Amino acid sequence: MKVKKLSISKNMTSPNVEIGDKGEISGDGLALAGVQIEQDAAYWEWHIKLPSKTHCDTIMFGVTSKKNRGFYEELEDKILGEEGVSSQHTGTNWMRKVEVENGDVVGVAVQQSDLPMVQFYLNAEPLHDRAVNRFRGTVYPAVCLPKSVSGRLKVHLVLEESNFKQRSPGERFGPVIVARSIV
Repeated sequence: MKVKKLSISKNMTSPNVEIGDKGEISGDGLALAGVQIEQDAAYWEWHIKLPSKTHCDTIMFGVTSKKNRGFYEELEDKILGEEGVSSQHTGTNWMRKVEVENGDVVGVAVQQSDLPMVQFYLNAEPLHDRAVNRFRGTVYPAVCLPKSVSGRLKVHLVLEESNFKQRSPGERFGPVIVARSIV
C-alpha cells in the first residue's frame, strides 16, 4: 500500500504561491497543508530558507479553515476594492507573524481539547505572546508568505516526525496524522 506524502495543497493555496518538487513553497499569499488537524494535539514545523543576512518579519504561521479557488478570487476583489481588509477576510485570523532568518525553524503546536489553542516556537523557544486562544471548526496547517520577500524566501512544511529539527513541546503533541476511513 502506497502512503500519501503530506504536503501543501495546490487546490487550497493562493495562485501566487509556487509549490516546488521537494515541497518547498515560495511566492506570496496563503498556503495550506493538504491535511486537516483531527487529533487532539498536533505539532509540525516550517523550515525557513532566506538569503544569508536577511530576515523577514511579515511571514505568518498558524492554522486556517478550508479554502478554495473561489476564496482567492473573492479576496482579490476585496483587496482591490478596499484598504485594510480584515484578517477574518484573508483567512489569517488564527495566524501570527514571526520574525525569521535563514535556517530558522518555526514549530506550531495545536491543542483542540478543553481550550483550543495554537502555540508557536522559534528554534524551540516558546513565543507565548503569539498564542492563539479559542478557534472553532476544522483547521489546516497554514503559512502566509509576504510580497516583500517574494522570490527570496522559501519555506518547507515538515509534518513527519523523523524530519523535525526540534522536539515537540510535549508527549501529547505528535506529528499530524491523516485520518483513515473505516469504510
